Amino acid sequence: MPGFAELGVPQALVQVLAAGGIDTPFPIQSATLPDSLAGRDVLGRGRTGSGKTVAFALPTVARIATSSSTRQPGRPRALILVPTRELAAQVNETLAPLAKALKLNTFVIVGGVGQNPQVAALRNGIDVLVATPGRLEDLIKQGHLRLDRVEITVLDEADHMADLGFLPAVRRLMDATPADGQRLLFSATLDAGVDVLVKRYLRSPITHSVDSAASAPPAMEHHVVHVSSEHKLTVVRELVSGQGRTLAFTRTKHGAKKLAKQLTAAGVPAVDLHGNLSQNARQRNLAAFSDGSVRVLVATDIAARGIHVDDIGLVVHVDPPAEHKAYLHRSGRTARAGSEGIVVTVGTPDQRGDVRTLMRQASITPTQHSVAPGDDVIRELTGPAAAYVTPVETPAPAPQSQNRPPRRNSSGSASRGRGRSQRSPR
Repeated sequence: MPGFAELGVPQALVQVLAAGGIDTPFPIQSATLPDSLAGRDVLGRGRTGSGKTVAFALPTVARIATSSSTRQPGRPRALILVPTRELAAQVNETLAPLAKALKLNTFVIVGGVGQNPQVAALRNGIDVLVATPGRLEDLIKQGHLRLDRVEITVLDEADHMADLGFLPAVRRLMDATPADGQRLLFSATLDAGVDVLVKRYLRSPITHSVDSAASAPPAMEHHVVHVSSEHKLTVVRELVSGQGRTLAFTRTKHGAKKLAKQLTAAGVPAVDLHGNLSQNARQRNLAAFSDGSVRVLVATDIAARGIHVDDIGLVVHVDPPAEHKAYLHRSGRTARAGSEGIVVTVGTPDQRGDVRTLMRQASITPTQHSVAPGDDVIRELTGPAAAYVTPVETPAPAPQSQNRPPRRNSSGSASRGRGRSQRSPR
């Protein structure tokens, strides 16, 4: 298999990749790079964890670095649109060192934070802008930037943008970019309106598919554990108490917050990720999970759209999702980039029919278990239990003045646990 240099990647970028431990291209990178580096429009299909970020980051910075254009205030030269704030930050984490090696700058524009620093950065000029659609449109309407000098536009996780209802905004933003610019679109599927984007904005695109978008990776094991309602919480706690990194899914924001608190109180440090958290709390909790400060992240479906954390060995569907696409997306947080992973769905007696239908629609044949707390099969799925971590006591709030309304504490603070694991770069 040819290396990055043989695919046409500039040597300076090859060195950055090597310094980060990336020496061999993933299939999606080998397939798309010759075309994207040559300036062609590319449609890349591949599931999450297949290496798409590097696949579009390399041609974006390589081509902007050789462009005759110059950095101008409020007029970015390349645009990468992503569906969530978390994904924007993680894309920039991969992108920034590559851009720096070619003397380019990058910046992230997302909602949930103050816009003044973003306006100041735009005023200074940005080479490669990573953004979510909502805040980007707001700043355009306020006159802080224009997209008329964008030479390369990347749509990442286009199917998830469709699921979140962003396609009208994406179309407006794409319409604001030059029609003769290069477009790269990466998506796991072409349903939910993504095909419309491809036909409208990509010119004679070269399509590369590296796997079946509607199937689960072969390195992923699927299990269903049937448990009584009264024992469900105990079994869930035992499932997530292993030494590896675990992602647990609930259907509701309240459920995610409640379960994270229950696990932490039981000696299993956990943080939550859901739409009710402030942006700072979301970033803090995701960082704690990413750097190994805590081993368990409890998330809702929408919040998990931006989770791209390596070495998640176990995904637990505490609440089975409503439809099979959500099941496959949730499960895709493990077994990334060729790694192995285990997916466990917890089902109570009243959910047997729904779980059976879910698995059939997802084309999954799981291993079935009927369990009670302490059963050996739980330990077989999770491995050795991690050491108990004494919960950190939350100090009692100071008495409030009768003349002053009580202050609200932001939820989602990260409990500090044991262990630190190293993330492999995407």
